[in-house]
Amino acid sequence: MKATDSRNLHGHVIRELGKRIVVGDLRPGDVLPREEALAESMDVSRTALREALKVLSAKGLIESRPRVGTRVRATHFWNQLDADVLSWRCASMPADDFIEKLVEMREIIEPAAAAAAARRRTAAQLANVELAYRKMEASLDPEEWAVADLGFHDAVLQATGNELMISLFSVVESALGMFFVLSAKTAGNFNYSLPHHLKVLEAIRRKQPEIARKAMQSMIEDSLANLHKKRKGSSKKAS
Repeated sequence: MKATDSRNLHGHVIRELGKRIVVGDLRPGDVLPREEALAESMDVSRTALREALKVLSAKGLIESRPRVGTRVRATHFWNQLDADVLSWRCASMPADDFIEKLVEMREIIEPAAAAAAARRRTAAQLANVELAYRKMEASLDPEEWAVADLGFHDAVLQATGNELMISLFSVVESALGMFFVLSAKTAGNFNYSLPHHLKVLEAIRRKQPEIARKAMQSMIEDSLANLHKKRKGSSKKAS
């Protein structure tokens, strides 16, 4: 077997077992099949399986104990900000509570980031925020919009000059990307929030921190309200 094949199998096991755990097919407290049986069922070597289990253990998803075996850990042990864990949760269509928690995190970070960007941005950083806005303005479909939307928020974070904020954004980037796609697809007009983004851009341009903060907060609240409104409408149709 080639080394690349081994790495691919190793990654495959991580993804398959990780997804099963995150979506609830394997629940906290469940004990995984014995090593030889699990390796056979996944058509991988025991070596590849062991390496994959080490990775999942480092993510907090599983633990191995003598006489017990390998079992799924409770969710509060999971590394919820791990890029893989976030992407697995998003790929399984985020539950309402996960969306609420993601929005809550945005409310803590992004208004403060917009204010910091308005205080500290350089001319080059402002140009990047404006370029991202222009890409949103030119978007032709929800997917293109979501990519540009993510670029806009990334540009605002970069303009803060705060490495900790920037690093935190990079961790939740995949989750935010999925959120922006979901938000755009559930809106009647995917670019309905463009005026909110323009207000943030203009406040950063004019170096108005409090206006930037409030504009970003309004944008986040409006996005969540749009999702709630769409879901209530779908529930009424279903009933």
